[in-house]
Amino acid sequence: MDGDKGLPGLSHPDHILRTIAAELAEKFAGTFSADMVERYVFESYAALARTARVSAMLPALAQKFATDRLTALAQSEGALPHAVPEVLFVCVENAGRSQMAAALLNRRAEGRVHARSAGASPIERVYPRAAEAMAELGVDMADAYPKPLTDDVVRAADVVITMSCPDACPVYAGKRYEDWELDDASEDTIEEARRIRNELDARVDKLLGQLPAMP
Repeated sequence: MDGDKGLPGLSHPDHILRTIAAELAEKFAGTFSADMVERYVFESYAALARTARVSAMLPALAQKFATDRLTALAQSEGALPHAVPEVLFVCVENAGRSQMAAALLNRRAEGRVHARSAGASPIERVYPRAAEAMAELGVDMADAYPKPLTDDVVRAADVVITMSCPDACPVYAGKRYEDWELDDASEDTIEEARRIRNELDARVDKLLGQLPAMP
């Protein structure tokens, strides 16, 4: 991939992204070609750059985003183990509800389930009140970042939970789809964020009890 090919108008540190791509190509050797891995890294960087507030963090975030997308794709294609149920939470901005739900499910499941989150129109950062409410439970969301919804994570999911955006995800056979109607913890008070957190926790607990163990 040469320079900004396919990413018009975007300035980015090619050498850093190529280094990241080379590292990930080793990680996914035998699963994906080096060219494909590099394309995912550059595309992930471009997608996050549309909303990112601190450009210095972009390469590191792009590495995390590309790694998760490639892992999801490998799982959906059977190239990596799909050992536990995969749940995807999707809301509009991926800054409150979906981030909280994924963190709560991962906390409760203790490795028995893996949760991801994404947004139909992600914004630049997780809502401070949402992060504060989660911190009260001992859940650190300092490294959480809003990310766009991509087809690879939908394909990897066994269960897709949407929140106020039921038409955001493509529908694939064999997956369970639900839409949860509840408020978002945007710039509301901490009391409101706690209420939403508690409602999500109750729903997540119920969902966890419904998920079968993987064979």
